[in-house]
Amino acid sequence: MPAALRRRAHRLASLLPLLLLMVASVARADGLVELDVSLDPASRAFKASARLSPPEGDFRFLLHESLRVTGASAGGRALSAEAQRGPAGFREWRIRQAAGGAPLQIDYAGQLPPLDVQRDHRSVLQRMPPMSSPEGSYLPAGSGWYPQAREMFGYRLRLSLPGEQRGLVAGRLLAETLPARPGEPYQASFEMRQPTDGIDLMAGPWRVREKSVARKGAPPLVLRTYFAAALDATPGLAEAWLDDSAAYIRRYSQAIGDYPYDNFSVVAGPLPTGFGMPTLTYLGEAVVRLPFIRKTSLGHEVLHNWWGNGVYVDYRRGNWSEGLTTFMADYAYRLDESPAAAAEMRLGWLRDALALPADAQPALRDFRSRQHGAEAAVGYGKAAMLFVMLQDRIGEAAFREGIRSFWASQRFRTAGWRELQAALEGASGQRLGPFFEAWLNQRALPAVRIERASLRPDGDSHHRLSVDVAQDTPAHPLRLPLEVIGPGRREIHWVSLDGPRASTTLRLGFAPQGVRLDPDTRVWRRLPPGSLPPILRQWIGAASPRLVNAGVDADTRAAVDTLARRLLENAPAGTSLTGALSGREPVVLAGTHAEIDRALAAAGLPPRPAEVAGRGSAQVWTLGSADTRSAPLAVISARDAAALDALQRGLPHYGAQSWLVFEGGRAIARGTWPASLPLTPVAGR
Repeated sequence: MPAALRRRAHRLASLLPLLLLMVASVARADGLVELDVSLDPASRAFKASARLSPPEGDFRFLLHESLRVTGASAGGRALSAEAQRGPAGFREWRIRQAAGGAPLQIDYAGQLPPLDVQRDHRSVLQRMPPMSSPEGSYLPAGSGWYPQAREMFGYRLRLSLPGEQRGLVAGRLLAETLPARPGEPYQASFEMRQPTDGIDLMAGPWRVREKSVARKGAPPLVLRTYFAAALDATPGLAEAWLDDSAAYIRRYSQAIGDYPYDNFSVVAGPLPTGFGMPTLTYLGEAVVRLPFIRKTSLGHEVLHNWWGNGVYVDYRRGNWSEGLTTFMADYAYRLDESPAAAAEMRLGWLRDALALPADAQPALRDFRSRQHGAEAAVGYGKAAMLFVMLQDRIGEAAFREGIRSFWASQRFRTAGWRELQAALEGASGQRLGPFFEAWLNQRALPAVRIERASLRPDGDSHHRLSVDVAQDTPAHPLRLPLEVIGPGRREIHWVSLDGPRASTTLRLGFAPQGVRLDPDTRVWRRLPPGSLPPILRQWIGAASPRLVNAGVDADTRAAVDTLARRLLENAPAGTSLTGALSGREPVVLAGTHAEIDRALAAAGLPPRPAEVAGRGSAQVWTLGSADTRSAPLAVISARDAAALDALQRGLPHYGAQSWLVFEGGRAIARGTWPASLPLTPVAGR
């Protein structure tokens, strides 16, 4: 998953060897907070000391309920510390400070909760407690494992762990001491001089691999993996993560500006989730072996070192970072793959938004973080599409220049949509206020249409095509692509629509037959009814699905029935294909290849599409109502009963796809049909 923004993790130092504790301490130097902490993952015993300079007056702060203050002092003078009940899971502490400005030292200790790998850590991130176990420890920012005096701060941190453990936090590694003999601790020191809003601490029985990458005019970039022994022993795995990390950092350094840190680490831990912090990403061990994670999620997390962890988000004015990161990472990788793959992602964003009730569409300016599907559809999908439309409006060169200018002017500063707009205006020379005002504040998806397309001759071999376009109110500033289609010809022209209506006249060298609006879904808008391609989610969640079991022998029929129970959320009603297609409820047709071919031919339905024909042990594809002239149909065709059984685990997870090819239980190809957008005929031909 995309990482929680500005969730920074830092390294701790000094261990009490006799107690085999891992210690991290916080103290103030050069304006930095400093931490010394010790933790023994086997016993979960935690001990820490912090030095910081809070504002004058009583210092109030939260610690996790498992921790207690054991001492406090300032300038060598002991201070009292009082506790009272705080928010759920916390105690609120108060220390009465003496005047004079001496740094405050707080000593505290306790036994942390055990690591819990079963809970959904993504949805309750803000309330995740500090946790420790021999297989892994994770002390997240905001969990109360250290006192915090200011919203943004830098720190210096020393870390010590039992000798078989390794640990880290976000920041620069200053020093590291490996145990020379059994019983000696692992110790490391870290520093984060850039402002941060929190410290995440990680530890585990990891093997560390390191790669140094030379950088022109800068110290070498140090890349590390922290993998458990079995994972580290996988041939080539750690090296692939190091190489891909270097490639992403190189890519974004060229596109945006120099990488703002001198290191980056990939941590594979037991928690089944993914978090991003400055200089590192934490991923669940189970996904680290999957190649597509390196090709997608890793780049997204690396890019957050610029957006969110390099330029901070002004959450009071909205979160721009997830949309820009999605546009420059996830979407850019699909564009690298092919224009069709990028169009499929844009269509997916629109589909997610159109699945929401019209009155439940949030405004993009109100997006802070992803909590539910509505926030994801807007904060990631709509925001990324905003950047697609913005780049189409001002051009790729101006967009690239604006992004680099935004980074140069806002590096390690807090910025909002206004600062991003100013950078892009400066690069393009265009006034973008109306564009941002509409797309950030208006909730509804604009409904756009072609009202008229007419043709008249213009000389012997040319024609003038007049096109009238319109949108419902409230109007959005739109730059619309128009597809003009003629015999063996296809051209894209652009028209601006800033109000309710606009007209354009095109001089063409051929007589067009029709005009299609936004054929590749480059505009955030409400699509005409019936234009969205069918996807499996329509069948998986159908209230009253129909099942046509084409199996002839008992094994095939049993395999089809079992797969249907696994795939469909509601029990299907069994029926014949003719009877099922006479209704309107979604229909699933399943059987072996020969059985499916006979059934489709007997019903006069299209044969299996070229995308799946002759491939794999099983094929799945969908037909919309326009294809069947009645009920929508999903077809599951397999080599035999065993191939049907192999689909039970994987197929339910591909609801966003229109077609798939499986080899055993593994999907080897998949895709979404293109949108079926209406063609407006040209009058006067």
